[in-house]
Amino acid sequence: MSSRSGQVLVALAIVCGPVVLGQSSPTARRDFDAEYRTAVQAAKEAAGVEHLGALVRTCLLPQSGGENTTDNVPAYVADPSKAPARESWDAEPARVFDNLYFVGGKIHSSWALTTSEGILLFDTVYPYNSEPLIVGGLQKLGLDPARIRHVFISHAHGDHIGGAELLQKRYRARVVMGGADWESVERFPNRFKTMAPGRDLVATDGMPVTLGGTTVTVWTTPGHTPGTISYIFPVEDRGRRVTVVYSGGTAFNFVNNAPDPGIRNFQTYIDSQRKLAARAAAAGATVLLSNHSEFDSAVKKNRVLAGWGNGPHPYEIGAESVQRYFKVLESCARAAQIRLEQRHAGGSAARSN
Repeated sequence: MSSRSGQVLVALAIVCGPVVLGQSSPTARRDFDAEYRTAVQAAKEAAGVEHLGALVRTCLLPQSGGENTTDNVPAYVADPSKAPARESWDAEPARVFDNLYFVGGKIHSSWALTTSEGILLFDTVYPYNSEPLIVGGLQKLGLDPARIRHVFISHAHGDHIGGAELLQKRYRARVVMGGADWESVERFPNRFKTMAPGRDLVATDGMPVTLGGTTVTVWTTPGHTPGTISYIFPVEDRGRRVTVVYSGGTAFNFVNNAPDPGIRNFQTYIDSQRKLAARAAAAGATVLLSNHSEFDSAVKKNRVLAGWGNGPHPYEIGAESVQRYFKVLESCARAAQIRLEQRHAGGSAARSN
């Protein structure tokens, strides 16, 4: 070894500790399997009994193959006879709070928030069932769908944007959606055939939308899609103000198969969960809503509400439980991210739960 080389090693030893020639890199020394199990265990502990739907979807079921990048007309649009049978999706509309109504289906949800100046609608299910569920549901509840003023689309997938074009054209409702998802709608005209509203309000982080004294605050939460948005807004429970946080995207539907950009995509998702959890905590949110009943048990809770009486509201799970929901999503995303990091480092991902 030259004198110069020896000096370098001594300097490194002073700064970094002893240098051992041939030692593997810090990445290679990581115990990926242990990290993965720790993340999944954190998700299980956070889930408790309230958030098993989110746990199963994001931690225990196989991941999706990634975001759809094709521009094909959906089968149920190309041939309406191929739409699922009504009994597979139909659900009764329900008054959930004094001013919040459920007008969705068994699996995919739509919500109507009433104000003195009109209705704020969240998500619009599929194009084949938005008419009976939303329009028909509002009418069944004694509400006029012509009073819909704003339609919030959490993300541009057919099960949530399906009725937006209809509502915009028929009732001149303003449509709010994330910028990246507006771009997706415009880029894939066949995929969004019959469900492509004209570009309208582009959501920005922290954007307030106020109608009749009620304000919905929009938060950008990319991850499920690049333009996913979520919301925080007040409702009334027998005259008492309650704060809702509405999670706009849950499953890992973005491109996640390759180490890059998959690892970065998961970090985007994790950062969004942390951000929305912090916003919910700051607002004192005690109610969690979703656009899928599997995550907030909406359809089951609606059945309970029918004969509930004066007990604690089934939807009001408390601020601590709301925070645990986002911890489930963050931890499951971290577990999936660790799998990709392990693959990137040359190992095989842990598969046990």
